[in-house]
Amino acid sequence: MGTPAADARAEFQEFFERHYAELARLAHLLTGEADAADDLAADAMLALWHRWDRARAAKHPAAYARGVVANLARSRIRSAVRERRRVALFWSRRPDSVEGPDVPGVVDVQEALRALPFRKRACVVLRHAFDLSERDTSLVLGISVGTVKSQTSKGMAELQRLLGPRAAADLVGGRK
Repeated sequence: MGTPAADARAEFQEFFERHYAELARLAHLLTGEADAADDLAADAMLALWHRWDRARAAKHPAAYARGVVANLARSRIRSAVRERRRVALFWSRRPDSVEGPDVPGVVDVQEALRALPFRKRACVVLRHAFDLSERDTSLVLGISVGTVKSQTSKGMAELQRLLGPRAAADLVGGRK
């Protein structure tokens, strides 16, 4: 008889070989995504390995594993729904037509925006270019309203430093 750790590894290996394909099929049926099924089954097996003492002590370890897959699939679906909402929110604010832009001004603004760290840039663009509320911006970026306020303020201050106060004010349509 081997060590308890070696016995647990061998027991898990046997469980893995017996149930992995079933768990991948379950993930595929739950998500409808063949590519995601293997990833979810692998993630479930990793989670089971980390909690193998609890999983093997369950009355029905295979049922426990199916529950882990179901929870991971639910999280994946929820994330996809949130992402679709963010994309829909983003595109719903898009204007139907655009007037001829001031090309040199656009280039200057793009360069200045690229100089900002991502979060500041995203807050400034969503708040001012897409006219999203602080709340909607926080939902799109997955951050708090307070963070949106501070990052937008700091981003605008950096843009004013890079472009000059007048150009930054023009960028946001006269809003401060």
